[in-house]
Amino acid sequence: MNQILLIEDDPKLNQNIKEALTEEGFVVEPVFDGLLAEKLMRRNSYDCILLDINLPGKNGYDLCTGFRQGDAKTPVLMLTAFDELEDKVKGYECGADDYLTKPFYMKELVLKVRSLIKRSPGISSSRDSSTEFQVSDISVLPGQKKVFRQGKEIPLTPREYQILMKLLHANGEVVPKKELIKEIWGKYLETNTNTIEVYINFLRNKLDKPFGKGSIKTKIGFGYYFED
Repeated sequence: MNQILLIEDDPKLNQNIKEALTEEGFVVEPVFDGLLAEKLMRRNSYDCILLDINLPGKNGYDLCTGFRQGDAKTPVLMLTAFDELEDKVKGYECGADDYLTKPFYMKELVLKVRSLIKRSPGISSSRDSSTEFQVSDISVLPGQKKVFRQGKEIPLTPREYQILMKLLHANGEVVPKKELIKEIWGKYLETNTNTIEVYINFLRNKLDKPFGKGSIKTKIGFGYYFED
């Protein structure tokens, strides 16, 4: 059974989420305080973490940033009352995999949790085995979900890694935005194309710009591709 850590300081919402997920067969550990949540995140392993932003003790952004320093694979779904793109970008920069803006339907929450767990930590592919492979000056260790460029390790979040793998596996062909959304977030979930644009920007800032490269290309009106 999948273990879920639920970090939400609103008692009623916390209880409602716990009941909805429990009915779907998940084992939910609820917590209401950021500092206590931090201890649990360090001590225990979970299949998915639901993380509110405004928390007593320590906010969700700081929690996610600290968590990602030691765990790059466990999916994190942020729960927030904010719907501004800037707030979402900040969450993604901290390492969150997806966002759910309050108020939301419990059915949507369950779908997102299932999708995140199913698709973590990587995309299935004949190339995505335990064998190291190289494209241009980029080396990938699929078994460890590690990426290197010119010998330097590039720290990627699970979603950044998945998008990069999808582009590398396409062998230079254009990958449409909608295909990226379907492949990574699931066909039952609607993810704004701005989300993909944000992640592509993150990848370029980590993988291209520090090395003076421009490998991740945009085909305007279509999608993205990787150019050796």
